[in-house]
Amino acid sequence: MKKDLKKQLEQKKVRPTAIRLLVLDTLQRQKTAVGLDDLEEALEKADRITLYRTLKTFEEMKLVHRIEDGAGATKFALCGEGCECAPKDIHVHFYCNNCEETFCLPKSEVPEVPLPEKFLPVETKVLVKGICQNCAS
Repeated sequence: MKKDLKKQLEQKKVRPTAIRLLVLDTLQRQKTAVGLDDLEEALEKADRITLYRTLKTFEEMKLVHRIEDGAGATKFALCGEGCECAPKDIHVHFYCNNCEETFCLPKSEVPEVPLPEKFLPVETKVLVKGICQNCAS
């Protein structure tokens, strides 16, 4: 497993340090997007600043994407295979008002928004808020 993690980091041109391998392993085991607090709790011995820098590096190298969950928290989720965080890779996110988890919905693409002439988009985000299937049961 460690070789797979190391290979993943190297493919994105990220040096595979011990903390980066731990963070990547932790992110891969998550079913929802996670915040810095979640990572800090999962990796008790890791320094908060180191975790933040690791997430920032992962984001810059397109290994994770950042999600503003609509409740004031920033969360992170691993990018899918072949994702370059380009417009074609953008997908909808779902925030559960009950459990406060944020889910990636990679099969739900963000629709192209027609803009007036000379308007240049920099970022597009779609967040749906509601009750997730676990909480609805």
